[in-house]
Amino acid sequence: MATNRGRSFAIGVDYGTNSVRALVVDTSNGEEIATHVFAYPSGDEGVLLDAKNPNLARQNPADYIEGFYASVRRAVTAAKKHRGFKPELVIGIGVDTTGSTPIPVDRDGMPLALQSKFKKKLAAQAWLWKDHTSHAEAAEITAKAKDDSDRYLTKCGGTYSSEWYWSKILHCKREDPKVFEAAYSWVELADFIPAFITGNTDPLSIKRSICAAGHKAMFHTQWGGLPKAKFLESLDPDLAKVREHYAREAVPSDQVAGQLTADVAKKVGLPSGIPVAVGAFDAHMGAVGAGIKPGTLVKIIGTSTCDMMVTPMDRKLPDIPGLCGVVPGSIIPGMYGLEAGQSAVGDIFNWFVRNLAPAKYGKGDVHANLTKEAEKLRPGESGLLALDWNNGNRTVLVDPLLTGLLVGQTLQTTAPEIYRSLVEATAFGALTIINRLEEYDVKVEEVVNCGGIAEKNPFVMQIYADICNRPMKLSRSAQTCALGAAIFGAVVGGAYASVEQAQQKMTGVKKLMFRPDKSRAAVYAELYSLYKQVHDAFGVTGKHPQLDQVMKALIAIRDRVRKG
Repeated sequence: MATNRGRSFAIGVDYGTNSVRALVVDTSNGEEIATHVFAYPSGDEGVLLDAKNPNLARQNPADYIEGFYASVRRAVTAAKKHRGFKPELVIGIGVDTTGSTPIPVDRDGMPLALQSKFKKKLAAQAWLWKDHTSHAEAAEITAKAKDDSDRYLTKCGGTYSSEWYWSKILHCKREDPKVFEAAYSWVELADFIPAFITGNTDPLSIKRSICAAGHKAMFHTQWGGLPKAKFLESLDPDLAKVREHYAREAVPSDQVAGQLTADVAKKVGLPSGIPVAVGAFDAHMGAVGAGIKPGTLVKIIGTSTCDMMVTPMDRKLPDIPGLCGVVPGSIIPGMYGLEAGQSAVGDIFNWFVRNLAPAKYGKGDVHANLTKEAEKLRPGESGLLALDWNNGNRTVLVDPLLTGLLVGQTLQTTAPEIYRSLVEATAFGALTIINRLEEYDVKVEEVVNCGGIAEKNPFVMQIYADICNRPMKLSRSAQTCALGAAIFGAVVGGAYASVEQAQQKMTGVKKLMFRPDKSRAAVYAELYSLYKQVHDAFGVTGKHPQLDQVMKALIAIRDRVRKG
């Protein structure tokens, strides 16, 4: 229950792939009174790329710092127009970021990329979550961990990812040893921002997030924190130094990282001394902002997806193959946090529109034009089946080297048919995640969706409802990640005693709900059985289904549907 301290506000700062958003929230009811978005100025929409290496994705840490100043300052300025708001009524700040996005830092905990000699070095920048340059190192870590008695991968699905902490650091050692040698430590973006704005950047004492550490760095109390030095040295002797310069403890986001410094406070128009919560990843705080609780699957659908669940820690939870992590306290303190997801969803739709959509759909909004035509199609009518692996597979196969596939094309295949099949493929991938959770007795009682696609695309959401054959609910907030961060700000600021209490007042779902259509769901069940055959044949599953009947089965379904 909220404390009787009068009106108060919290600020959530959400670092996304292309921009940072600051959100000012009324702690009493979750009302979002002001927001501002700052687009990262560096690179291609904020991402530093390399034309020679499509797997590379880095970011300029200076954008993160300027992004905090600009987004918070302008959100606070806008909030002043709201009756009852005053900067001195802000009681807490929460921060969420992409991840794993580790940054090489110096002894003071400041990014190497801020130094003139490293400014143009790609390896010295922040290694963005979707950087897949370390796929070989990830495979190496997976192989060694499988032979290790501590079984480090049991809590993160059995396979280490190229998106994660250790594989990126090991690749840096091999790609640019000078940067690796200059780095005193590597700090996740989720840890760096709270540290920077509170003046606590020393890598040895910085508050490390259990979210980042547990899901991406193989940190777990079962083996005493990070993997043992002996294991890391088996990969590279110098990795032990990274371990030595990492805090011994990782904590949840209901703990205080520090207080806002006078210098930062002045730049953003707030009083100094405001408590700042320990950071976490955007999807995890987005799940909190969407009202996650046991039995609720929160899907954050955007360029990629993250699927989040929590379950009480007093129940015996099995290790679930293919998940990105099962970590105590990573989403809601006191509960196991479970993370899964898809490496590309909106990115697949954007890829098709950008590179393959015919010119006749190019007038106005290409997505809207294709959607209008794709909506007219019935399930199975196109005869097409796609795999949603255009950026690899995150769950349940955890393989960045898998690629997209389209089966069933003929000389009559149209662009809207392909567009719809790509949407369906992402929904089949979503169903595969749900099925994996339930195979291991984690019951999905409801699905709450949030993110840009969930908010703006009823066509996609209806297909998800039909393919998953369950209602698709929508989070009340369109800014769930920032709202979740603000919730943690409200907790560390003393407005609530727990995250669950804050959620009861500050979150909810919309009245609009997408319900499955029985007849469409029946056809999609047939198509999903074919999807699973192709999924298992091309994925590393140990299963080798025969594919010689897939094309013929698609034609049979197509012809039956077209005949009505």
